[in-house]
Amino acid sequence: MGEIAAGKIIDAHCHVWSPDTKRYPLVAGIDKNDLRLLSFTPDDHFQYSRVAGDVRLNLVQTEEYGLDHSYILDLIAGDPRRFVGTGIVAAVVDVSLASPDDAMVALSQGGIYAFRVRGQGRRTMSFNDWPRWLDHDGYHKMFKAGADHNLAISFLMRPDDIPELDRMCGLYPETPVIIDHLGGLEQADGKFPDEQVDALCGMARHKEVMLKVGAFQELGFADVLPLLRRVVDAFGPERCMWESDSGGTEFVDPERDYLASIDVIRKHADFLSASEKEQILFRTAEDFFFDR
Repeated sequence: MGEIAAGKIIDAHCHVWSPDTKRYPLVAGIDKNDLRLLSFTPDDHFQYSRVAGDVRLNLVQTEEYGLDHSYILDLIAGDPRRFVGTGIVAAVVDVSLASPDDAMVALSQGGIYAFRVRGQGRRTMSFNDWPRWLDHDGYHKMFKAGADHNLAISFLMRPDDIPELDRMCGLYPETPVIIDHLGGLEQADGKFPDEQVDALCGMARHKEVMLKVGAFQELGFADVLPLLRRVVDAFGPERCMWESDSGGTEFVDPERDYLASIDVIRKHADFLSASEKEQILFRTAEDFFFDR
C-alpha cells in the first residue's frame, strides 16, 4: 500500500552507557565486568543505524546507573534535536529519597519525558506482590504527575500485569502511558496466545495509552506481522511507535538486523499506507517526545 523514504526514523527505545565509569559511576555492587558490553554509546548505535538514515533516539536509562541520570542528561543537553530520555524514579522508597512526582518534574526539565516502571514479572525483587501491585502512594503520585505535566509512565511488563495497569488507567484516564516491547507477549510454539493479544489490544480503550512495537529481532521478523496488524488495528498508528531495544538486546548482525527490524514496517507491513508507516516509524514518537 505504500513505501516511505529512508531517513525519517525515531528509535523509541535505546539503552546507552559510557565507558567512563569515573564520570558516570555504576551503582554500588556492579562493575564493568558485570556489563554485557564495556560500553554502548549513541556513537556505537549510529555505527549501524546510520544505514537507516538520520535516526533520533529515546535514551532509556539503564538500571546500572540507578537513579543517577547524568549520562543521558548530558547527551540530551548536548544534542536535544537528536536525543530525549526515559528515566527511572523510585516510587516505593524510603522517605529520605525524593518524592517520585517531584523527581519526574525535575528530570523533565532536562528532556526526560517518560519514566519506567517494572511489572511484577519483570522485577528483581518482590514487593506489593498481590493483584493490586500498583496500589501504592508513590505510583499514584506518578500517575497524577503524568497527567498534570504530560509525562508518560513507561511499563516493562508481562501479560499478567495488564489487568492492574488497566485498573490504574481507568483511575487516571489523562495520564500518558507507554507499554514497552509489545507488552512482553510470550510466544508458544511460534504463536502469540490469543488471550494475551486480546488483553493487550483491550488496553487501546484507554485513549492515552501508547504501544512500542519492535525488538522484532527477538520475535521473528516475519512471524510478527499478524501481531503487528492486530495491535495497529486496535491502537491506531498514531499511538504506536517503533523501537529497536538496542543496547538491551543483541543483534546477530547489527547493521542487517537493525534495518530488517525497520523493514518489517517499512517494506513488509503491506496492510499499512505510507503515511501510517511514517506515523509508526517517526511521527508518534516525534509528537510525544520531541514536539512538545
